[in-house]
Amino acid sequence: MLKLKRLITILLLPIFLFGTNLAYAVPKKIQLEYDLTREGKLFAKVVEQFSQNGKQYNIKSVTKGIGVYALMGERVLTSTGTVTKIGLKPNHFELHQGKSAKKTLIADFNWAKSLLIMQVKGDTRTEKLQQGTQDLASYAYQFMFNPPMKDEVKVVVTTGKKLNQYQYKVLARGMSLDAANKSFKTLHISNQARAGEDKKQLWLAEDQFYLPVRYLLIDEDGNNFEQTLTKIHVE
Repeated sequence: MLKLKRLITILLLPIFLFGTNLAYAVPKKIQLEYDLTREGKLFAKVVEQFSQNGKQYNIKSVTKGIGVYALMGERVLTSTGTVTKIGLKPNHFELHQGKSAKKTLIADFNWAKSLLIMQVKGDTRTEKLQQGTQDLASYAYQFMFNPPMKDEVKVVVTTGKKLNQYQYKVLARGMSLDAANKSFKTLHISNQARAGEDKKQLWLAEDQFYLPVRYLLIDEDGNNFEQTLTKIHVE
């Protein structure tokens, strides 16, 4: 009986280690590049960088338009915060669109007071923070630390302007998807959009730290946006 209990303990040990030390198992540096299309036509390139230094993380996402879309200026998202046992805990988020100060969005996470403080066009808005709340730059990378194990997962995200809650459903596991000259084994999830809401789908690489390989967004006006991985570098 003692040997059986010891064997079970040994077999379960990697599971416990995975759950408690996952923050230290993910890559320290990641660079992802994407093609972004609208209605099937290329209109922008996206470069994202994730870095972890000790318990601090930094994410930067830069979208550059192509052709006439370049006139809109770069869209830059940044997120900084800490890495905890349950994943990313943002402290500060910013969104900048070109040189337009009016389009700048800033969000500060006051975890001690459970408050999200957002600055929009000179006005201050506040929302109550829920545990696990992410921002537009960090939410996809949170799946590295907390991949969907059940058939449904709740995601709370701030856009810098408001706080949104999405319920994602797992559509497929182990789905083969070719991107960046590689074949990835992906987890396909989709939010349960209500009337007037954007419909979002993500394909996360199960064999590459659940990093996003493909995004699909259909906005409330029916416009189709697709973001597909073209390059990946992980350290």
